[in-house]
Amino acid sequence: MSQGSTTMVDQPKDIRPGEELDKQVLNTYLQNLFPELQGELAIRQFPGGASNLTYLVSMGDQEWILRRPPFGAKIASAHDMSREFRVMSALQGHYPVPAMIAFCEDQDVLGCDFYLMERLEGIIPRTDLPKDLKLSEQDGLQLCMNVLQKFSELHNVDIEKAGLTSLGKGTGYVRRQIEGWSGRFRKAKTDNVPDFETVMDWLDDRQPEDIGSCLIHNDFRFDNVVLNPDNPMEVIGVLDWEMCTLGDPLMDLGNSLAYWIEAGDEPQMQMFRRQPTDIPGMLTRKEVVDWYCEQNGIELTSFDFYEVYGLFRLAVIMQQIYYRFHHGQTKDQRFAMFPMAITYLEQRCLRLMGESGL
Repeated sequence: MSQGSTTMVDQPKDIRPGEELDKQVLNTYLQNLFPELQGELAIRQFPGGASNLTYLVSMGDQEWILRRPPFGAKIASAHDMSREFRVMSALQGHYPVPAMIAFCEDQDVLGCDFYLMERLEGIIPRTDLPKDLKLSEQDGLQLCMNVLQKFSELHNVDIEKAGLTSLGKGTGYVRRQIEGWSGRFRKAKTDNVPDFETVMDWLDDRQPEDIGSCLIHNDFRFDNVVLNPDNPMEVIGVLDWEMCTLGDPLMDLGNSLAYWIEAGDEPQMQMFRRQPTDIPGMLTRKEVVDWYCEQNGIELTSFDFYEVYGLFRLAVIMQQIYYRFHHGQTKDQRFAMFPMAITYLEQRCLRLMGESGL
């Protein structure tokens, strides 16, 4: 790795208040797991993500990534660490994911399930690219296409060869998602957000049939991919598999495009940007849909249902996170302004619904 590329590698930061790990207990666990280890345990935290938490754990010249559920989480199925560990273990050799090291279900260690995995040293394209990474418009397009290609490749993973056929629940994926996310929103609703009932009714009335079933990520974004520091156009890994399942690929695309902020989007939408999809060369959301459908031989008359679904689902995820903050289960101040964002997402859904011919 060149010296210049080293400065762009994603680095952890100080641990956020309230999200500290018990260093003494974790040290004992690691010593039992790796008796030959020498040196003092160091723990730092990666800044991204509002769901499962990610830490860099190092001892001597060894380092690992530790993933655990958020503090105060009450929804076990949304933070199933054993599922994430199992999926990524199965994908070894079939798709670019970090090597898995160990899974721990002993609640006496951290009070929750967690796992250790290999650290992929690379660039994670978060809200803004590293200042030392200067991309031309052609570079931006190449990066965009390489990330989209990995997204498409995921939907074509041979689930039988990977041993993941039991991951899904069969046909009816679209219906389960609309019913499931609607129920989650109603359960997590607080008095300071809109009720989304009009949006939920619209989605319920317009459900298309599943177009197929494949391995889907459910959170595929630029800030969940790792780029080669020596060749930033190359994707060397995909992270954060906590919501992976078998399901409809267009629903997965709708999920991803909810985060895809274009350079020309209105200011309220720009506030949601957590990935560099606004740089010169990046495709628009419509261009992404057209490319994906052509790439995968899908004939589609309208993407409106999937776009509204993606935005609604994002609102539910934010509401579930805000619910924890509202009830004092987390003190992370990033979540304090979520009701304003959730309100905007309802307005955007209603606007798209009004413009739709569905």
